Amino acid sequence: MKKILLSAIAVMAFGFANAQESTGTVGFKQGDIFATGSIGYGSEKTGDFKTNQFNFSPKAGFFVTDNIAIGVQLGYTSSTEEQPGEGDVNSNTFEVGAFGRYYFTPARNFSFFGQLSLGYATQKTDQDGVPGESKSNGVNVGLAPGISYFVSEHIALEATFGLLGYNTVKPDVDGAESTDSFNIGANLTDINFGIVYKF
Repeated sequence: MKKILLSAIAVMAFGFANAQESTGTVGFKQGDIFATGSIGYGSEKTGDFKTNQFNFSPKAGFFVTDNIAIGVQLGYTSSTEEQPGEGDVNSNTFEVGAFGRYYFTPARNFSFFGQLSLGYATQKTDQDGVPGESKSNGVNVGLAPGISYFVSEHIALEATFGLLGYNTVKPDVDGAESTDSFNIGANLTDINFGIVYKF
């Protein structure tokens, strides 16, 4: 984590130095279109049991006013739980959703924003050596503050911090009941870094 934070600080410092020499317009304004997203990989091991996870979540947004942006988002997560002697468990999740953002200082290099998102997800899980697969569908709502920093006229770095979240998941089986969860607070696993490109 220290390496990630130090790298982010170094990039921001370099961008700040370059931004001083830039003659273009930085920040956002009404009519701007942007694309952003995040990609990640994680691995966890306990004894002979290991879990690998990959996720990719692109977003695109449009500024309807100088401060307000709306957009769409997609998401894909793939994970594999390696279970020696029992067969690996493979899971794939697809998500589609929409989001809205309010930027407090959109026309500057550095800005704070609040993001409200709504998504629908479907997940398929199977286990090696076991016939069939299980399916589940869910809806999630999230509220996340974030920061954005332009390192050039068209490119910005951003980070969001999961703060409030509600999630409901229901197995795709007759008579199954949904599992509802509500989360509040932030920890290091709720921090997402991304790169923004302004068209």
